[in-house]
Amino acid sequence: MAKQAGRIVSDLMDEPHLAEHRISVRRIHALVEERGLDPQAAADSLGVGVAEVYRALTYYHDNPGEMHEVERRRAQRIEDSRAAGAVTGPEDI
Repeated sequence: MAKQAGRIVSDLMDEPHLAEHRISVRRIHALVEERGLDPQAAADSLGVGVAEVYRALTYYHDNPGEMHEVERRRAQRIEDSRAAGAVTGPEDI
């Protein structure tokens, strides 16, 4: 069964994302807080409402342990893929 907090769910992907979208909480956090994109601009570029962007950011900050684990698993998958010789980004070409 889906774990749900507002419109943030974890039923489809291996990390929390917006319900009915394949947009992860981590991606929204990266766009707004790491790249400095305005929340409204992020919402427009992703095709979601600005409230969903703020909801994702709230979820990110309300669940630091879970988000740290998501980042750890993602980094491990990338490392495993590189070790297997997979192309994981432009630096591998």
